[in-house]
Amino acid sequence: MEEVTGAQLIAESLKSQKVEYMFGIVGVPIIEVAMAAQAAGIRYVGMRNEQAACYAASAVGYLTGRPGACLVVSGPGLIHALGGMANANVNCWPVVVIGGSSDQNQETAGAFQEFPQVEACRLYSKFSARPSSLEAIPSVVEKAVRTSMYGRPGACYVDIAGDMVNAKVDRSKVRLVSCCPTPPVSVADQGAITEAISVLKEAKRPLVIIGKGAAYGRAETALREFVEMSGLPFLPTPMGKGVLPDDHPNCVAAARSRALLQADVVLLLGARLNWMLHFGLPPRFHPDVKIIQVDLCAEEMGNNVRPAVALLGDINAIVTQLLECVHRDGWKYSSDTEWWSALKDKIAANAKISKALALQSTVPMNYYTVFHHVSQLLPHDCIIVSEGANTMDIGRTMLNNYLPRHRLDAGTFGTMGVGLGFAIAAATVEKSKNSKGQRIVCVEGDSAFGFSGMEVETMCRYNLPVVIIVVNNNGIYSGVDPETWKEMAKMGDLTSIAPPVTLLPEARYDEVMTAFGGRGFLVRTVEELRSALQMSLDDWERPSLLNVLIDPSSDRKQQDFPWLTRSNL
Repeated sequence: MEEVTGAQLIAESLKSQKVEYMFGIVGVPIIEVAMAAQAAGIRYVGMRNEQAACYAASAVGYLTGRPGACLVVSGPGLIHALGGMANANVNCWPVVVIGGSSDQNQETAGAFQEFPQVEACRLYSKFSARPSSLEAIPSVVEKAVRTSMYGRPGACYVDIAGDMVNAKVDRSKVRLVSCCPTPPVSVADQGAITEAISVLKEAKRPLVIIGKGAAYGRAETALREFVEMSGLPFLPTPMGKGVLPDDHPNCVAAARSRALLQADVVLLLGARLNWMLHFGLPPRFHPDVKIIQVDLCAEEMGNNVRPAVALLGDINAIVTQLLECVHRDGWKYSSDTEWWSALKDKIAANAKISKALALQSTVPMNYYTVFHHVSQLLPHDCIIVSEGANTMDIGRTMLNNYLPRHRLDAGTFGTMGVGLGFAIAAATVEKSKNSKGQRIVCVEGDSAFGFSGMEVETMCRYNLPVVIIVVNNNGIYSGVDPETWKEMAKMGDLTSIAPPVTLLPEARYDEVMTAFGGRGFLVRTVEELRSALQMSLDDWERPSLLNVLIDPSSDRKQQDFPWLTRSNL
């Protein structure tokens, strides 16, 4: 008779479902689960905060198509992970959270860290359950993994009572559950495909919008052929960048506002008409725009704008269907149209403005100068992680992506604090490959870095060669220079005087990295920036952090429409 513990069953069940990565923070009662996971062949990364651990596990789900696991202790540990679960659900990324909980015989008695965890997680997940016995663990884990991937991906939660972790059962009594296959693929109704092609052919000002759903759906090959055969202009959403290269001749990202405002037909591929696309409504969209909506979730169809054509199913399969029609008909949107001319004129005008800002030689530097020089040095195949306010928004326009799933940012939930967790996830996946893998470059605003800055110790502990660039303007949106800060301090209590958006001027984030054995650089000039970045990219042994001091008043170029800048600052 061979006995097996609950911890072993959890680990073996995850491994049998092809879960390869686990991120978490151990403590009572789940230490043995992490040890069992390593014994089962799962890579375990110990983090410094459960929120960052859950961000990392969800990023693995997006990057690999198979959920990562997040392991947390009971009560406060799980509560810290809820932010990551909510972010995964809103982003539609698969993740499985395993949470320890109080012993079953102590429920309602005021047990250590007792909390209604299964009930709490239902609001933040697609599936939340506690196995009723050790024998039930494999089937519950399989359902959690399967549910996280099938339909619209998202977070799932499995609760493990503390007294089940080390309890034992005869292995022969445990029913083995086979690995769930990849999600089944559904195609759109052929009549709807024909109708969509007809609407596209009639368009005077067509536009394709590529969302991160197209990236997750691995639609890049079919989509590139479709765009090039049809001749249509395309606009990527922030994490749709790289599905087709940003330097593709049909990309009109540099004329985003004009493209959205004047398009009369929009083919919406794996994106939602939410705040990121201004709900598809005026004044950002034409009032009579026709939407061809492609999504795998039926409930998403018609949100905010009723589509002219709804194509329900797998995005890669549907793009292939559209491509077959275009190929059969021999149709191509002409490049010699007023629409293409208007878009190209706007692209050229915006490029001229950005270039003028980028070539300014003043010290301290502005955002555009920093990103101009960073973009020249980054390898084309690097994975860019970005978060912050202006840092993310300006960086999105100036740091190109050339490959799918090579940009991770604050996403649909607009979450700050995701950057370092995402970077650790990407670096862990890349390190697991036989070769060096691709560089991970994490571009952070100084405020964004503060949410999970202690995770640099995690990077140093596991020798993850992440390059962090902190674009430091001394505040949230904007800050003040050191002299102004000193003058304010003389005036009285800073809690009554300092603007709420300010942070400590010229904080030495680089020294946080060096404290743990990584490389830190304080950067003030273009020459220092280029030198430090090149040295960091050449070092594959340890992480680096560039603390780039910029003008605290640096801002975005004038926008046709405000983004999330409605305050009176």
